[in-house]
Amino acid sequence: MLIDTAEITVRGGYGGSGMAKKPKGPDSGNGGNGGDVYIKCSSNLYLLKEFSQKFLFTAGNGGIGARNNKTGKEGDDIEILLPIGTSIYDKNTGKLILELSKIDERVFICKGGRGGLGGLTSEQGERGEEKKLILSLRLIADFGLIGLPNAGKSSLLNELTNAQAKVANYPFTTLEPNLGIFEGKCLADIPGLIEGASAGKGLGIAFLKHIEKVEVLLHCISCETVNSLKDYQTVRYELSKFKFELTKKPEIVILTKTDLVDAGYVKKLTKELKKENKKVIPVSIYDYESLEKAKKLIFLPHNQY
Repeated sequence: MLIDTAEITVRGGYGGSGMAKKPKGPDSGNGGNGGDVYIKCSSNLYLLKEFSQKFLFTAGNGGIGARNNKTGKEGDDIEILLPIGTSIYDKNTGKLILELSKIDERVFICKGGRGGLGGLTSEQGERGEEKKLILSLRLIADFGLIGLPNAGKSSLLNELTNAQAKVANYPFTTLEPNLGIFEGKCLADIPGLIEGASAGKGLGIAFLKHIEKVEVLLHCISCETVNSLKDYQTVRYELSKFKFELTKKPEIVILTKTDLVDAGYVKKLTKELKKENKKVIPVSIYDYESLEKAKKLIFLPHNQY
């Protein structure tokens, strides 16, 4: 299951206490510094589910000072893996701290406490820095399958990429984004949008955000529709209300389920939709030739759309 939001607390380790010098005894050392907290970017998009049960992540504490001026052991750093496309916000201020956009990128996030000084007295080590974080994942994909519920998006994803998305003949079968790979390109099946989605209706804005970082939109419209233009315009309107820039992305219209209607009706729908978008591809998951043609057209370089 893909989890796209989580809240966690991260904390640097405590600094170790310094050791007090005993009368006529050897000099005493300082405490070791607490460990730091780092974030590392991973290609695994399902990592946020690990934070559904564990919420606090603390680096190791520094060791206490020792005799003969020996400094206590440094606390162990910790590294938290997060998916590429994750935005990290400070929960207290709401400010964006960083966005993870490069796999294996490693970023410092929380400092450990300073170790206490040793000597005539034993100084306590300092507390590590603590931050409450909100993690928000936005999929970074080459293609995003969008459209009204039951438009055939998941079935098409399965055929194009051999993904195993759940398919059924009722709305909202897809309750979370599904992903598939074709020739190194990532496709995301975005759960169905309905009128009012940008205002939270249906599955609402929970999944609209995943379209933001998709390079090309594959707008699926079922041939079972009675009003193809309305279907198209409904989804486009919701995109514009959520963020107008989404309507400027390269887009291909895919007429799905062509096997359920006659060829004349497919031509009629294609002609209607070409008034709105010049790139319209009729396809059926049961028609090998149409799938192969769709693959060739979909995976053209973006600047050729």
